[in-house]
Amino acid sequence: MQTTIVKWGNSHGIRIPKVFLQNIHIKENDPVDVILEKEKIIITKKSIKEHKTTKDRIKEFYGADFDKKRKPQKEVDWGNPVGKEVW
Repeated sequence: MQTTIVKWGNSHGIRIPKVFLQNIHIKENDPVDVILEKEKIIITKKSIKEHKTTKDRIKEFYGADFDKKRKPQKEVDWGNPVGKEVW
C-alpha cells in the first residue's frame, strides 16, 4: 500500500488503514513504540503493564509472600548516647 506524508502541526504524519490496526489489535490512543532501524520506521504495539503494588513486587522477587520469607529481627542495643543524640 502506498500513502503520503502530510504536515501535522510542526510535525509530519501518515494515515494507517483501520484494517492494519485491527489486525494487530491497536486502537485509538493505544501506546506504541516507534523505532528507526536503518532506513525503516517500525511501529509496534507497546505492552501495557498493569501497576503492581510493593507487596506484589516483593512477592515476585522472593517467589513467596514477604511475611512468610522474612525472619523475625531482634532489637539491637547500640549502647548509651555519646554525643548530642536525641532519643
